Amino acid sequence: QVQLVESGGGLVQAGGSLRLSCAASGLTISDYRMGWFRQAPGKERESVAVISRSGANTYYTDSVKGRFTISRDNAKNTVTLQMNSLKPEDTAVYYCAATGTWGLISKVTPGGMDYWGKGTLVTVSS
Repeated sequence: QVQLVESGGGLVQAGGSLRLSCAASGLTISDYRMGWFRQAPGKERESVAVISRSGANTYYTDSVKGRFTISRDNAKNTVTLQMNSLKPEDTAVYYCAATGTWGLISKVTPGGMDYWGKGTLVTVSS
């Protein structure tokens, strides 16, 4: 049974930092591209950051470039999202997901993911 379990969410003031972690079981993440997605109330789920199988290639949505960093440790079967300089508009439920597809990393979308975690809430106060 595949499980992706996110942790690290919480309440933080604007300008602060959080580090999200995703622990995978039941699959070997080195076989998958991994991504972080988020969904704010009343909005569609959007891609935040995606990382290739080896970690050599990454994609970030424009609004988080320079502030967020995605990384992976295939040996530990974990993926992390370091979030710095957080803004109130970053408030959302953040999800970890895995896809076995191939192709341009910038074309990965929520609809193309194979497995999802249950999410962790990030709240940024102004």
